[in-house]
Amino acid sequence: MELQALPEGCIAHILSYTTPVDVCSLSLISKAFCSAAESDSLWDRFLPSDLVSIISESSSSLLATSSSKKALYLALSDHPIIIDHGTKSFQLERKSGKKCYMLSARDLSIIWGDTPEYWNWITLPGSRFEEVAELVQVCWFEIRGKINAHELSSDTNYAAFLVFKMIDASGFHYCPVECSVGTFGGRGCTKNVCLDPNLEETQLDARFKGLQRPSVRSDGWLEIEMGEFFNSGVEDEEVEMSVKETESNWWKHGFYLQGIEVRPKLSVHKHNDPIIGVGPSYRPRRVLQKWGDKLKNIWNRG
Repeated sequence: MELQALPEGCIAHILSYTTPVDVCSLSLISKAFCSAAESDSLWDRFLPSDLVSIISESSSSLLATSSSKKALYLALSDHPIIIDHGTKSFQLERKSGKKCYMLSARDLSIIWGDTPEYWNWITLPGSRFEEVAELVQVCWFEIRGKINAHELSSDTNYAAFLVFKMIDASGFHYCPVECSVGTFGGRGCTKNVCLDPNLEETQLDARFKGLQRPSVRSDGWLEIEMGEFFNSGVEDEEVEMSVKETESNWWKHGFYLQGIEVRPKLSVHKHNDPIIGVGPSYRPRRVLQKWGDKLKNIWNRG
């Protein structure tokens, strides 16, 4: 029996062992595949099992207003929702369906953060949160955050990104900023970065040579990778993240903090299927690989 002759439910079940991006591509194979690719049962497999509890922490009406599970998935991958009393945002990584979180500045530990002489809490256009932290002046610059690994997708490489703006900033030219990501009492990584993208090479000494600099996000904010970690999903542990510059006596200001975003960096591939991708069952992927190759040959002959 040809694969396209299978019942729609069977095709949808097979597709569920691929990835969302593969499903969208494979929907072009035939009408049967196209119909199966719209199945609620299929897209439900791509949504987090704890999605209801996550969304219950938000004022979002997505669960009630989404016309299908696919529509819900696409909405969550296109637009983050605010959860946990406005202190976090949640989103799905579009290609894989992995969980992404941003911890707002209010959800982080900022040294002297509650002292108006050093930090202010303001609103800033383009921020997904009601408040951002404005650095007035400090010489001891230190920000820390943490997230429980069980909140994240398992079997996934994650990276943490500091999300911020620099407006008439100064004081970041004397010492590189140290970024650190790791688990409490366990593995981790630490690196130095150049946090101010506006600094010229002539303003910096040899300690800044070759250091990573911030990049501009699609939302107009800056981000810089703080480090990465692998989440096995087995251990119940806290992932701790920090950024600090405490060695110099230079006063710093002009830094605006939106938060720290934790998102997938690289999927863990147990098998290298060039067309279909990764899933927990190898045989269905091999069947789809064979069909994909057959379709490709027909396409090339046409």
